[in-house]
Amino acid sequence: MELGQHISQRYNAELEDIRNKVMTMGGLVEKQTSEAIKALLDRDGELANEVASSDDVINQMEVDIDEECTRVIALRQPTAGDLRLVIAVVKVITDLERIGDEAAKIAHYAKKLAKKETVTGMHAELSHLSQLIMSMLQDSLDAFARLDSEQAIKILSQDIKLHKEFNVISRLSITHMMEDQRNIKQALQVNWCARSLERIGAHSQNLCEYVIYLVNGKDIRHTNLEHVRRKYFPEV
Repeated sequence: MELGQHISQRYNAELEDIRNKVMTMGGLVEKQTSEAIKALLDRDGELANEVASSDDVINQMEVDIDEECTRVIALRQPTAGDLRLVIAVVKVITDLERIGDEAAKIAHYAKKLAKKETVTGMHAELSHLSQLIMSMLQDSLDAFARLDSEQAIKILSQDIKLHKEFNVISRLSITHMMEDQRNIKQALQVNWCARSLERIGAHSQNLCEYVIYLVNGKDIRHTNLEHVRRKYFPEV
């Protein structure tokens, strides 16, 4: 799918500018998430503090892009694919902002965990979940950039794996808390980080739903994934 061409070159430029700004915002969110994870795994309190204080930039980008979309709707009255693009962008930037919020939460807890010994046996599991999350986020942004709905449906199919990885950490946290009450606070903080990672994965999957809406014109939210795959992506 490609953006339609219009008589007004300025209109084309406005739509392309919106897409470019979304990708810029996505790049910043990806960087913030990656650094939050690094701060958590490396117990880097200084980096965690930088990440926690950088959320304002992403928040402002959401406001700016939202205002630009509103202006396009008011002045251009887009229809068909153009309207889907603007609507999808408004939804995408909301999820990107929320991913930024979750990254800031991870950084907040990383600062606290950096001052103490980490809970035994949790680093490997957090690292594994983090790799999955970063892969999902990067691939989701790539699917949006290339308007690739087939890649989007593949990312949505990782839902079970995402929840499985999170549940492993939740069970380990409970085990550590039961073994020694002195582990409770740290185990809870690790579990909250894992919850934020899971939420980042869920928001990344939301991005994929918007890609499918934009490309295929189908709103698949709250729809059985296997049904969607069989009906719209039988070869994936």
